[in-house]
Amino acid sequence: YILTQETVEYLKKPTFDIWHWEPNEMLSLMEHMYHELGLMQEFNINPVTLKRWLLCIQVNYRNNPFHNFRHCFCVCQMMYGMIHLTGLNNQLPKEDLGILITAAICHDLDHPGYNNTYQINARTELAIRYNDISPLENHHCAVAFQILNNPETNIFANVDKDTFQRIRKGMTMLILATDMARHGEILENFKKRIEEGFDFAKKEHTDTLKMVLIKCCDISNEVRPLEVSEPWVDCLLEEYFNQSDREKIEGLPVAPFMDREKVTKPTAQIGFIRFVLIPMFEAVAKIFPPITESLVRQLKSSLQKYEALKEEEEKRRKAVQDQQQQGKAT
Repeated sequence: YILTQETVEYLKKPTFDIWHWEPNEMLSLMEHMYHELGLMQEFNINPVTLKRWLLCIQVNYRNNPFHNFRHCFCVCQMMYGMIHLTGLNNQLPKEDLGILITAAICHDLDHPGYNNTYQINARTELAIRYNDISPLENHHCAVAFQILNNPETNIFANVDKDTFQRIRKGMTMLILATDMARHGEILENFKKRIEEGFDFAKKEHTDTLKMVLIKCCDISNEVRPLEVSEPWVDCLLEEYFNQSDREKIEGLPVAPFMDREKVTKPTAQIGFIRFVLIPMFEAVAKIFPPITESLVRQLKSSLQKYEALKEEEEKRRKAVQDQQQQGKAT
């Protein structure tokens, strides 16, 4: 595919419409990111190996309602967009940019469509293998390095041993950081770094920033325009309902936010946007002010929209209850 200049510029924006592209086009857009960020030269990547690696990545994402190859592209594109929005390409070494983009692409490899809670409660093979400690994230990481272990799909085949070890350590740290069970710990750590006075020269500061960045990108759908973000909520709820239906059949505990009898679109999103997304993006905005204008503003707009929807739902429910009571009275 030859990308138009318009597409090349649009790809750098968090408003990018990720529904508009076929799988082969998504592969080409991801390939372009490696070229445009200077990662081909930084890691001496063979262009044919990059194509083979991306195809192998695509094959290793399952056809889940939410955790699928389009989600992988979505997270990768948001990372690329945030690198450009924040000017990180001028503040972090190219090696770090390569770790960020590659970890974003690999972060949900071979996701089975059932979360860590299910894995642990159902005592699945993954939960047993990883001793109930972030079973999914450990698995995504292992699959990523199984692919990189094959010479035909190893995009880092031409780097020296020390560089590969840094890439492996960096990617592992980032993929494991996407376990939402660690959300509070990682965000608090990041806030401490900001209070100390964030310093790009300190590795512990930039490591925490990179962990928060991949977390932002992983759950970033609501920072996109509503027409792009809303279909993702349907996809996520479908995957949640599949899990809760299975949990009921297997006699396992069911989380209320996954239960089709208890959750609606607005109730699913309001708490998540208010208590998870806005505080995290506002923390990153303290280092990168452009995030407030473009991303935090959109999050607040989404929150207002879902709150209005919730009010409408409650009015409708109350009207139905009133009618039922009138019917009983007559």
